[in-house]
Amino acid sequence: MIRLGIDLGSTTAKVVALNEENKVIYKSYRRHFTRIVETITEILEELKLAIGDEPLNVCMTGSASMGITERLGIQFVQEVIAVTKSLQTFYPQARTLIDIGGEDAKLVLIEKGKSPDIRMNGACAGGTGAFIDQMASLLNISIGEMDELAKESTTTYPIASRCGVFAKTDVQNLIARKIRLADISASIFHAVALQTVNALARGYEMTPQVVFCGGPLTYIGSLRKAFIKLLNLQDNDYATPENAQLFTALGTALSANNDNKTVTPRLLMDQLAEYSTNITKGEENLSPLFSSEEPYVKWIEKRRIIHIPQKEAEGVQEAFIGIDSGSTTTKIVITDRDDNLLYTFYANNQGNPLKTAIDGLSVYTEELAAKGCTLKVLGSAVTGYGEDLLKAALNMDYGIVETIAHYLAARKIDPEVSFILDIGGQDIKAIFAQNGTITDIEINEACSSGCGSFIEGFAKNLGFSAQKFSQLACDSTSPCDLGSRCTVFMNSKVRQAIKEGATVEDLSAGLAYSVVKNCLYKVLNLEHLKEIGNNIVVQGGTFKNK
Repeated sequence: MIRLGIDLGSTTAKVVALNEENKVIYKSYRRHFTRIVETITEILEELKLAIGDEPLNVCMTGSASMGITERLGIQFVQEVIAVTKSLQTFYPQARTLIDIGGEDAKLVLIEKGKSPDIRMNGACAGGTGAFIDQMASLLNISIGEMDELAKESTTTYPIASRCGVFAKTDVQNLIARKIRLADISASIFHAVALQTVNALARGYEMTPQVVFCGGPLTYIGSLRKAFIKLLNLQDNDYATPENAQLFTALGTALSANNDNKTVTPRLLMDQLAEYSTNITKGEENLSPLFSSEEPYVKWIEKRRIIHIPQKEAEGVQEAFIGIDSGSTTTKIVITDRDDNLLYTFYANNQGNPLKTAIDGLSVYTEELAAKGCTLKVLGSAVTGYGEDLLKAALNMDYGIVETIAHYLAARKIDPEVSFILDIGGQDIKAIFAQNGTITDIEINEACSSGCGSFIEGFAKNLGFSAQKFSQLACDSTSPCDLGSRCTVFMNSKVRQAIKEGATVEDLSAGLAYSVVKNCLYKVLNLEHLKEIGNNIVVQGGTFKNK
């Protein structure tokens, strides 16, 4: 009896057919680009040509297979169990397995006399194949080019591999500093290795022999080299199987139960076709943000936007300068003695916060010179990620903790403020206040999903500005339920939603819901709304998104 193992991952489809002697008689590995049923059908056509329309014992695994197995009654095996089956069958001497997929990373630690210690990433897909895809896209090169460039590297730099959005900022900073692409590429692979070891091993020793498998570790030699160097492995301490990219599919085929009902390739193709036609679009979609134009107009009218007085500079203008040097943007405010706004500036850092701040100040000095005015600076302060850099470089008077800056601004426009929520490029800050005093502060930690860069990245990928993309959400009739997981996982959900016919409006509205869910469920963990009081102030560029 031929056993067929199908591994449907987030980005690729892997198929292995085994004969009774466990010899591979057919194999396939290809990206499905969310065309899951179509891709499997194409593979089954090839299989039928290779072995004939023979009966098969079929078993499936992977994140994209669960709906199919439930609907068609096909045997399912959890992917970590499947890859462990392959390891124990073909590498009984191995003590460690590292498997990196499109959106997951798996680690299996084996100790004699004990059950395998099986570990897998959870809510974060940093340090996986899709993470590497994002970094290659940011560098505007292919993964193959990244691999070749990394071989020429002489220096590695720290990159925050736990989150694709945080990593983006680190990489942009390296690009702005004119760091060689070879060193940036090697640094990205080193970050992936470090993330896997830190997140999954958690202090446990990864004992040789170490087996590498999964697509990224099979096809990216520089990624394997990063693991080998990090773990200090010698030549005999590691192995890459002949079909390393198919290792989980191989274990899935080994797991196929002989007692399970058999199916021919032709019959399975027919069942998949029927399954595809029965998929109901929008069956889990969310309620529209606005049911029609009328509630949208009323909502716009009800919003309370605080307008701060503005004034033109005159003669020798006395002023105070405040700069917020954020992770992705620089904001500058210049006020007079009466707190009137003289000048505001907001721009993307493009990886160089100091240059952006200097450019922003230069624009104003040129405007003043054209009017015959000069600025007498009475005091200056800076906050944000670039606080230390700008304070030293521009000789500013004060460095201010961000949360204090948020509170002082909010209290200025609402002395009774009870709760402040700021959503920035990569962070969320929630500040609770009572009787003029901060009582509690909550911030996001290792994950930046639900922040400004999170939305901006999706907008750019779909060919829109962040402003236009956010406006489209208000017109959605059936927002996609995309959950509130990390950016890398969300990419797959967006691709799947597009495949099922979702509009850009529905995607934008779905992402808006995701930001709210991330804030409420992950950052605040609110039990009662009374915790935030009645005087709420929202801040940050993300709140420009209606």
